Amino acid sequence: MGRLTGGDPSLLRRINSAVVLHALRGADCPTFTDLTRITGLSRPTVEGVVEGLMEIGLVVESAPGEGEARRQGRPARRFRFRAEAGHLLGIEIGPHRVAALLSGLDGRIIGASSRDATATASADERLDRVRVVVADVLRRAGVARSSLRAVGVGSPGIVEADGTVRLGTALPGWTGLALGERLRRSFRCPVLVENDANAAAVAEHWKGAATDSDNVVFVLAGLSPGAGSLIGGRLHRGFHGAAGEIGALHLLGREVTPEKLLSTTDEPLHPLDERAVARVFALAKQGDVEAKQAMERFIQRLVHDVAALVLALDPELVVVGGWAAGLDGVLDPLRDELSRYCLRPPRVTLSLLGEAAVATGALRLALDHVEEQLFAVDGTVTARR
Repeated sequence: MGRLTGGDPSLLRRINSAVVLHALRGADCPTFTDLTRITGLSRPTVEGVVEGLMEIGLVVESAPGEGEARRQGRPARRFRFRAEAGHLLGIEIGPHRVAALLSGLDGRIIGASSRDATATASADERLDRVRVVVADVLRRAGVARSSLRAVGVGSPGIVEADGTVRLGTALPGWTGLALGERLRRSFRCPVLVENDANAAAVAEHWKGAATDSDNVVFVLAGLSPGAGSLIGGRLHRGFHGAAGEIGALHLLGREVTPEKLLSTTDEPLHPLDERAVARVFALAKQGDVEAKQAMERFIQRLVHDVAALVLALDPELVVVGGWAAGLDGVLDPLRDELSRYCLRPPRVTLSLLGEAAVATGALRLALDHVEEQLFAVDGTVTARR
């Protein structure tokens, strides 16, 4: 940030404002005295910052508690951060559904909505479904669209910084789609688009299985598996945003694609038909020999792909999500394989967020963006540099 001098009054005010806002958001209706103690700032500085934050609607004075009101003398003024001063959206766009989560500025979820989608839907049809889901969650929560401060979106594919999908084979018409630009037409706030596996990795670090780990690989298993990685607590996208594309590893000498591995006939599954995969797994659990063999072939392939990424990144934790998180027996083969190759194998666990992981990560993306603006946070998990 550089050394502060007498010529940096605006920067100093912003830092003081960020410090006080953090204290207000983390405390239960603190007084001026509380804020002075928490922040280490002088009382006049705290008073000036709080008054300024009240003027712009981010802070409000709280009514005195019942017990405090009965005391003799004037009760100390208490303040709270107004999480309701703005709202955030996290959106998942997937092959079979579109989902949205709504929160206040504190990241606490206050609304959710989802709609099924067909795997063969066009890009326009899928974006129409996004608009329906967004309108529904805002209406049910009683939140005006103008209250949105940022929108995060999790989407399959390699996503560039401006939200353009450079390559997206999981959804029809997705490659080359200016997704960020298309969605920004529907909102008057920033829209941030991220790869779905990256978003899920962020979600697990925020509220899921990886809250205590800063070096994490999240595997979003499917017919076209992907992975998101956190290195030192920060999202690792790679130079072109293509880090973690383990679904392309079959091009390096393992030519059998997942849709062939999971087929119980001579015909491969449709590459977008994840429900056909669910049917194969259901048959395997019922004892169908061919289905069990197909499932074992797929697990072996998934383990190979994940092991390649783990050897490159040496994470502390591997989280498996997507529909494969429901597979019986996926963890032990993965642990066994990693123990063969890794000097110190990472822990391996299933996602705690399940199908909510992508939308939750997209919400965190939006929250990080707002925190960079409001709280002068540097080095957030999802910030693009």
